[in-house]
Amino acid sequence: MSASIPHASDSELLDAYSEAVVHTVESVGPAVVRIEGDRGAGSGVLFTPDGLILTNNHVVAKAARIEVSLTDGRTRRADLVGRDADTDLAVIRIDPGEGPSLPWATFGDSRAVRVGQLAVAIGNPYGFHHSVTSGVVSALGRSLRAQSGRLMDDIIQTDASLNPGNSGGPLVTTRGKVIGINTAMISMAQGLCFAIASNTARWVAARLIRDGRIRRSYIGIGGESVPMPRALARAYGLAVSSAVRVTSVEASSPATHAGLKTGDLIVAFGGRPVTGIDDLLRMLTDEAIGSPALVHVLRAGGRRQLTVIPAESRPRG
Repeated sequence: MSASIPHASDSELLDAYSEAVVHTVESVGPAVVRIEGDRGAGSGVLFTPDGLILTNNHVVAKAARIEVSLTDGRTRRADLVGRDADTDLAVIRIDPGEGPSLPWATFGDSRAVRVGQLAVAIGNPYGFHHSVTSGVVSALGRSLRAQSGRLMDDIIQTDASLNPGNSGGPLVTTRGKVIGINTAMISMAQGLCFAIASNTARWVAARLIRDGRIRRSYIGIGGESVPMPRALARAYGLAVSSAVRVTSVEASSPATHAGLKTGDLIVAFGGRPVTGIDDLLRMLTDEAIGSPALVHVLRAGGRRQLTVIPAESRPRG
């Protein structure tokens, strides 16, 4: 005869859940700040003891003056360290000044996040300072279009409620680790909210601190993702169902020098298949700047191999 397994009461379960959320807020909440710029307000999170704050690019973009309010009532003028419209992330800095030392939060490993685990969002929605919502991680590896038009990958989906003003605030685990930077919600929908994964945020923050921007490469084309006709794929032995059709070529660009033309169908870049414009953009990293890459295109019934040398792109947004 098997031993009976005791069941926790509803009150005990609620107490455990509440305790987890309270612990999270008490450990990370003091590091969450309110950010006010010329174009509105948002949230941010202190991630170093010397005053570095991570937030969304759209919170501080084009702001001539940035003010930061701490949870203890102190306010500081902030300086922009760097921002990146393509990942919707920015780093600003405040002077620690005199008085109590600044609280700061630590990043967790977003690769260790699991669907269904508890997630807590802290921010300043609609000006309501230091508001807390909780939910679960609904999905991992989502893609989301940034305001710059570039696709952001490795996005965490959560049902922890977000509203305007939450942007730039942290998504946190019950262990008090930041696993995401809240960036967007879908209007008129419930429980569809998104955060930039902490591993992406940490990498971008490090580059912004070092360079003030994220270096990327470009080849100078306009393109669109198009289906690949099966007959064409079979004829050339291509294992892709879509490709990039070149719709325009910038004058004096790397694409012009390589011989790319409007109407070309790009099927591979640097030895990797290209199935769409977002695929191609992901390959144009800072490591590609100045490095010759083979581009395979279909043109006028034939397959051609061209060599393009990507150049450094200008920051957007």
